Amino acid sequence: MLGRNPIMKRTLRSIVSKVPATGLVGCALFWLSMAACSGRASMAVASLEDVQAAREWDVIQTSTGRLMPMEQWLDELAQQEVVYLGEEHHNRFHIDAARKILDALLARERVPVIAIEMFGWDGQAALDRYLADPTWTRIEFLEQSRWKENWGGPFEDYEPLMTFARDHRLAVQALNPPRQLVRRVAKQGLIEAKTDPGMVQWGMKDELIIDDPTYRATILRQLRLCHGGGSDSDYSAMYEASLFRDEAMAKTVDEALRRFRVTTGSGTGPVFSYTGGGHIQYQLPVPKRVARRRPDGVRQVTVYMTSFQSERRDEAAELVRDRIADYVWLTPLSAQGPPRRCR
Repeated sequence: MLGRNPIMKRTLRSIVSKVPATGLVGCALFWLSMAACSGRASMAVASLEDVQAAREWDVIQTSTGRLMPMEQWLDELAQQEVVYLGEEHHNRFHIDAARKILDALLARERVPVIAIEMFGWDGQAALDRYLADPTWTRIEFLEQSRWKENWGGPFEDYEPLMTFARDHRLAVQALNPPRQLVRRVAKQGLIEAKTDPGMVQWGMKDELIIDDPTYRATILRQLRLCHGGGSDSDYSAMYEASLFRDEAMAKTVDEALRRFRVTTGSGTGPVFSYTGGGHIQYQLPVPKRVARRRPDGVRQVTVYMTSFQSERRDEAAELVRDRIADYVWLTPLSAQGPPRRCR
């Protein structure tokens, strides 16, 4: 299925082994490298004047192009059932941003449930124990949660979120399906992979996986821009693995909503989904799939974080103009520098 292109083979091996580490601006290679490209036609907003005056840590509402007063914005987030926060991987400022929202939710007497991309379902038991048992060592936790197998980057990048959850006794839900299932889809295709016993074990054998035309067009375009030179079968393999993974994440968010009975006034909630920015872009990868599972509706909002530099203000304006999410949050640049762009 992978043809004879060694670069694309290495790319696909990277996809099925872990989620790598760069950010995105403009649009994302939705869950792999987060390398920015231009993915959808621009949508008019009322004004972009505020973008031109924006600074680090400002939040811009994409439907209007206006800056949001921070406390008003945090009040709005506290009324949601799901808050999706999309990061650039390994940007420590994005972890700071996540903790700011979590603090604000607690201050507003909500009890968020953290759903996080960096752990797989097969690490949930270890995750639960780590949060509940202060005597359990970090080394034991990382080994039994299968951190290296399911993510592979430095745990230190995301440890502050786990520490926050531990200190405040918050539930944390692993978002990712086990790596071996994603690998199976990438190697065999979705139809054949559905026969794997692991699909039964993890509740995915009979799961309805929607191949949305807009999602397909957006993702395949990004794959070709960010990973040129592949065959149709190369891109099909990456696409089906991505489709499977996003649907599995949506399933996890939906189950979290049911399990924790997240409602305004109950105290519990919202589900706070923390993933790479590509998983929330244009509402397509996960938010739209969660909405489909909830025909009676769901209150949810997407927040796309991006490294900001005043000399690259036009890139922030493009994100707002394209309505990459409900809100764009401008953060300081990561230590890795500006995100790579695919053009």
